[in-house]
Amino acid sequence: MPGASCGSPLGQFGPTLLVAQTSFLGDVVLTTPLLSALHARLAPRRLSVLVRPEAAPLLDGHPDVDDVLVDDKRGSDRGLGGLLRTARRLARERFELAVSPHRSLRTALVLAAARIPRRVGFRQSRGAFLYHVRVPRDRRRHDVERNLALLGAFGSAPAEVPRLHLAVDGDAAARAAALLPPGPAPLVGLAPGSAWATKRWTPAGFAAVAAALDADGARCVLLGSPADAPLVEAIRVASGGRALGLAGRTDVATLVAVIDRLALLIANDSAPMHVACARGVPVVAIFCATTPALGYGPWGPGHTVIGADLDCRPCARHGGRRCPRGTEDCMRLVEPAAVLAAARAALAARRSA
Repeated sequence: MPGASCGSPLGQFGPTLLVAQTSFLGDVVLTTPLLSALHARLAPRRLSVLVRPEAAPLLDGHPDVDDVLVDDKRGSDRGLGGLLRTARRLARERFELAVSPHRSLRTALVLAAARIPRRVGFRQSRGAFLYHVRVPRDRRRHDVERNLALLGAFGSAPAEVPRLHLAVDGDAAARAAALLPPGPAPLVGLAPGSAWATKRWTPAGFAAVAAALDADGARCVLLGSPADAPLVEAIRVASGGRALGLAGRTDVATLVAVIDRLALLIANDSAPMHVACARGVPVVAIFCATTPALGYGPWGPGHTVIGADLDCRPCARHGGRRCPRGTEDCMRLVEPAAVLAAARAALAARRSA
């Protein structure tokens, strides 16, 4: 029966370790300090990570990850049959220990069905009863710190928090260089997309900021997935063609390489924001329906958060598909002037540094 403590020092014998994080791209980025900390604490013979297929490139080149396994839970591995297939694949790998920062019931079921003999997860997980060790998750902390709390199963938390880690692939860097506009002026990225509609600042706001920064002499690029292409094109047109649209033209590895070349990223609460933090690129983060207090703000120094002062924020953990009040005030009331001022200040600070 799963208990509340580990019982034995699992790291003593260098276990084969699986870390399961099959949530969104940004969540995978925020898990990278945990991977480094687990490697340092347990010295595993092998450290593997289970992710969704689109997230696998984010872990290429991570020095503490031996291999990346895929759970295509939205595609070929969806449903009960897919869950069991994933579990069978994991069972063949003969992992001795699993650690799951992801709190879904499905993840807990997969790890249990794979018969991994020691499993560590959060007490607040929907599948907590399937973990041998259940660690409390403090909602007041940043998600990086919450993930690192899982080290409590093996002793105290690290004295120094490892950095976010994303490597830049050489081929991806070459693709990024070919896509970006030439010139010595600073590159500013704008990422107007998000999986959740109420986390997206207005297209008019992004267009106004892009046009103003272009007038300042910056080179502006609009980033996004293929699904963001209509939004990006609308912003490009509204800006008077003063930004280059790259939505749908970058895979995940190339997106990381593009962001790595930026002087500044202006983004919603979304994966590109976390990628920029991992690459040391300053961020102006626009929080609409969500707030950094939920634990997903930009991690590290040198970033700025802009948001409307409303008592209805946050309306949900991820925001929502639509504004529950029908006003969309959290998006409409963010002024382009405030975002532009923060962007200019960040660029000035970077020049002086």
